[in-house]
Amino acid sequence: MARPSIYEFAGGDAAWLAFTAAFHELCMADPELNHPFSHSSPQHVDHLAGYWAEVFGGPARYSALGGHSGMLAIHAGQGGSDEMNTRFIACFVQAADDAGLLDDPEFRATLRSYIEWAVNEVGGYAAQGSVAPTGRPMPHWSWNGPET
Repeated sequence: MARPSIYEFAGGDAAWLAFTAAFHELCMADPELNHPFSHSSPQHVDHLAGYWAEVFGGPARYSALGGHSGMLAIHAGQGGSDEMNTRFIACFVQAADDAGLLDDPEFRATLRSYIEWAVNEVGGYAAQGSVAPTGRPMPHWSWNGPET
């Protein structure tokens, strides 16, 4: 029997939307993350849920919104710090609890592994004046980490 994707294991679209809403709420309550999150579009939660769902094996809906390069372009040149990155990761990890995602150790380790990678990826374009590359494929994350 084939192992379900991380997207499916989490509970599909409804679970990723609940997770992302919990994440967004945590970031809005954080004194360091509040500022960038308070400037996001009204569709931010839906778009981010679609992004993470696609990354973890769900439908390819975010690709139609600009894909990975589009996401990087949104964040390029916005600055950041190690403290912000640490807080971002902590909110991501806490959101899994707040949204009631399964407390499976391998699942949670996979989520954490992804978000640590993603924070480094986005951070690579954080410096003022940075420009994100075009044509970057969407990352896909499995139980074994990034898929190539």
